[in-house]
Amino acid sequence: MRDPREPAELLTAAADGDRSAWDELEHRFGPRMWAVARACGLGPADAADAVQGAWLRLLQHLHDLRDPARVGGWLATTVRREALLMLRKERLGASSFEIADDPDPAAAVLEADGRRTLWQSVSALHEPCRSLLQLVAIDLGNQQVAARLGLPTGSVGPTKARCLEKLRTLLSLQETAQ
Repeated sequence: MRDPREPAELLTAAADGDRSAWDELEHRFGPRMWAVARACGLGPADAADAVQGAWLRLLQHLHDLRDPARVGGWLATTVRREALLMLRKERLGASSFEIADDPDPAAAVLEADGRRTLWQSVSALHEPCRSLLQLVAIDLGNQQVAARLGLPTGSVGPTKARCLEKLRTLLSLQETAQ
């Protein structure tokens, strides 16, 4: 049996389209990401959004991480930032009569625009990618995704990797066009 791959090796393999590398990254770091999101005080649905947001950020920054060997820490920090941003937005929404003390309103606008662009891009994908990525966003396990999409369980990981690559390409094309 092969020794587990190092995080930097997994990132390189994932960037090259290795579906099993994505699965291994998710298996290795996903539980910690969930724990961080929940430790920030998020409920299950918001924690799922924070975790998914961190994975999408990794996808966006896959080629420009300074220290790929520390991707676990990068993911934990990113999910914490996502969670804290969500909590801040929730707090500001609950106090609609107070003056917002958001230190960077431009960042909030860019964040909202980025999420809108992301989900518009997901909606533009063909099936099964569109449904698969929506199910991944709510953090269903591979068995549940397979059952809902009528796919063999073993094909969910490779299909997810292909879909994420298509999404990344679509987002890159959109960024280039802007």
